[in-house]
Amino acid sequence: MKITKLVVHCSDTPDDRDFTAADIHLWHVQRNWSGIGYHKVIRRDGTIENGRPEFWTGAHVKGHNRNSLGVCLVGRDEFTPDQLHSLCNVLTRWKDKHPLAEICGHRDLDPKKTCPNFDVCEWWEGS
Repeated sequence: MKITKLVVHCSDTPDDRDFTAADIHLWHVQRNWSGIGYHKVIRRDGTIENGRPEFWTGAHVKGHNRNSLGVCLVGRDEFTPDQLHSLCNVLTRWKDKHPLAEICGHRDLDPKKTCPNFDVCEWWEGS
């Protein structure tokens, strides 16, 4: 599996509530998916939790799952400094493994989506 995209998502949950990778896994199973679609989840306090193993194809962005890794920020549009710090760490590790991969938001790959509700490319360039 050649990774060409590193995709940032949000859980689209209230910004004042924390959820876990296990919670998201349950939501995805309830939709009759095989389990959590993201490879990493970043909780409100910046804790990085594992989702789907990185060697498994994700289920997070239609048409791009085979060649991407997905990370989900818990919240809707107000992410904590700790979350953004952890996001930078996750993306840096992934870029080290996949140096040619493009960093983008879900919305950059699906015009019907607003997730993660900020411009990931602009944020990454400034971080």
